[in-house]
Amino acid sequence: MSPAVPFAEIVRAVRSSASPQGMATKVIAVDGPGGAGKSSFALRLAEELGGVQVAHTDDFASWDNPTDWWPRLLEELLEPLSRNERARYRRSDWGEPDHEPWGEVEAAEFLILEGVTASREAFQPFLAYTVWIETPREVRLSRGLERDGEEARARWEEWMAAEDDYVRREEPQARADLVVAGDRDLWLAHGKDVRQAP
Repeated sequence: MSPAVPFAEIVRAVRSSASPQGMATKVIAVDGPGGAGKSSFALRLAEELGGVQVAHTDDFASWDNPTDWWPRLLEELLEPLSRNERARYRRSDWGEPDHEPWGEVEAAEFLILEGVTASREAFQPFLAYTVWIETPREVRLSRGLERDGEEARARWEEWMAAEDDYVRREEPQARADLVVAGDRDLWLAHGKDVRQAP
């Protein structure tokens, strides 16, 4: 990995990225396996960019469908944004009866798309910048079980197998603009092609 990059430089690189297809919205993907630290990184980046919107792949995924929900995200989120329109989508409930059933995203300067497979190949034509969070498997599993309980171990192991298939098939870390070590301080990151703003 490259030397550590201060978070302010990451923000400058994101700001200087270019939207594809004439989109008004720069979609910034924060990808990585479950428990890697994506949400923490995405939240910090959203704050540094001025409180921008964050959409989550978990709003489309479910325990029964951890990785193959992507056509709906394309249709309901990325394609409307590519037309500079508001996106509205039904959110997965994950067994939580009090969840908000609908998500909405306005076309704006930035949107952070956070979650497992957020930088998948099918999404590439819509992305301005991609981040991959790299975290050891044992750390990720420990975080997941701390959050969901030991009774979720079998589901987590199934999920991690599906994520492994995605990583083997697409190698998202190889095409990422930035690779972050998620078991370290997320104020610093290890970067590839972190562009400096003029």
